[in-house]
Amino acid sequence: MKKHTVLNAAISVAAVLVGTFAATVSAQETTDEGQYAMVNGINLYYEIHGTGEPLILLHGGFGGIVEFSQLLPALAETRQVIAVELQGHGRTADIDRPITFEAMSDDVAALIEHLGLENADVMGYSLGGMVAIQMAIHHPEVVNKLVLVSAPYRWAAIHPEFRGGMEALNPEAGAMMLETPMYQFYSSVAPDVDHWPTLVGKLGDMFRLGFDWSADVPSITAPTLIVVGDNDMLPPTHAVEFYGLLGGGVAGGMGAPTPTAQLAIIPNTTHFEILYRPELAAVIPAFLAAPMPEAA
Repeated sequence: MKKHTVLNAAISVAAVLVGTFAATVSAQETTDEGQYAMVNGINLYYEIHGTGEPLILLHGGFGGIVEFSQLLPALAETRQVIAVELQGHGRTADIDRPITFEAMSDDVAALIEHLGLENADVMGYSLGGMVAIQMAIHHPEVVNKLVLVSAPYRWAAIHPEFRGGMEALNPEAGAMMLETPMYQFYSSVAPDVDHWPTLVGKLGDMFRLGFDWSADVPSITAPTLIVVGDNDMLPPTHAVEFYGLLGGGVAGGMGAPTPTAQLAIIPNTTHFEILYRPELAAVIPAFLAAPMPEAA
């Protein structure tokens, strides 16, 4: 009985990680601009939409570019959006290495170089946000501005209900997820649909390792926008702590330097819903359009 309870928790949390995009959006809507880049031994799938300053877009766990179907058009009005599908996700085939935040951040940094860009703004949601944090820590030279949506910097900060399910992900759980929207999306675009249980197991392996980047976060130099829902997979208090580590929370206008970080908490919003909230489509372009702060 306990075994099935754990697997059910894993399935429920996986559903939250990917949201509801696969049930409501055709997986073919964003394929017209698709290309591949061989970087770090992985054939990384990406799409380019719009023109302007480059913005890298990184999806959540078990997801793909289609998660951003409502947000991407607004971003592409003023930006060259480079939307990426990470290792083992969507149209990017897995390779013989563990899935880790660090390795995926290396891949995206290598893609930026492959595209001949000096740097780019980087936006990540959930899993993609954690990858973006690692980019800002380990590849600061390629990150211009940073947008983190529903992304913790410390594993223990995630609500226990989420953590338990994510840690329970394994190939057996993957076999029980074949009727879920996550698998329906995966099976419609993945190069090898039989690899699904392996992907689920690899993500579980990564989550079970946990992480705590508290010591590294203050070194982030990129102006950063932190966005969470008030009922997200991480509590608003964690987002406030994150903001504080980046220099936020000062007595503005009272002599303290204006922080380069910004914090937005969207009301009445869960991890399911945040990508579809109109507030997100307003706050992100405004942050990206603001002038870069002058170097100290």
